[in-house]
Amino acid sequence: MKKVIAVLGVAGLSLSAIFVRWSTAPAPVLALYRMGLAALLLLPLLLVKHRAELKALTGREVLLCVGSGACLAVHFTAYFASIYLTSIAASTVLVNTEVFYVSLLGLAILGQRVRPLGWLGIALTFAGSCLIALADAGSGSNILLGDGLALLGALAASGYTLQGSLCRRTVSATVYAFLVYSTAFLCLLVFLLLRGAPLTGYGAVNGFTAFGMALFCTLLGHSVLAWALKFLPASFVSAVKSLEPVFASLLGLAIFGEVPGLFALLGGCVVVGGVLLCSLSMGEPKKQNRA
Repeated sequence: MKKVIAVLGVAGLSLSAIFVRWSTAPAPVLALYRMGLAALLLLPLLLVKHRAELKALTGREVLLCVGSGACLAVHFTAYFASIYLTSIAASTVLVNTEVFYVSLLGLAILGQRVRPLGWLGIALTFAGSCLIALADAGSGSNILLGDGLALLGALAASGYTLQGSLCRRTVSATVYAFLVYSTAFLCLLVFLLLRGAPLTGYGAVNGFTAFGMALFCTLLGHSVLAWALKFLPASFVSAVKSLEPVFASLLGLAIFGEVPGLFALLGGCVVVGGVLLCSLSMGEPKKQNRA
């Protein structure tokens, strides 16, 4: 049942690409709105039920939440920018190579072993990403830049997931999510202020898309997966996100009539197969304390 809930969370995430396509604001501004609204929507629950836990947080827990939030800010900025430059299918597939980085960094930093089947999945994930890049190679520098930004988004997402996995061992999903979204908001705000970018004046459509992403993609997407990090391995949570490009591509086809190219489609299938192999190779995590 927990895996089914994680899949439903990924379905929420898949709406993100659609909302971004409807928006007109720069990627960092859209991410700023999304994170700010998500934190505000969580604030009443935090104040009513989690005040004591918030006061009892250790320095290590706060640092992990802050680090996770900073990575999430980079992830959203890179991912949103990539959607403007490349196809929805390519962007969502490449950003979900996160499992590749989670497995490698988990081994290098946390000493988490990867089984042979998992390494095969990682190799397939890398090969599929190369196929997508080759499919886009003749389409112009902006598309290749979009692919590169999607991969940067995947690397940042792996930092968000790994730190979240450590933090969720002792911190509840609500407190973790609020601190992460608030940190991401502050990081984006500082970045935009340093650039001198305007924060307002982008029209109602961007308010609508940001609210939609905050509600459906963040609270019913990222927050659901943050909850799942306590009960499922971090690498499984990353792997199950491989379904996001499937959902997003179907939505892109239905709403925008966007048909993926043959090589992009083939590369996407290889990536999805690779991350599913990674998923099959993963064991169950140790039981933790808080929900």
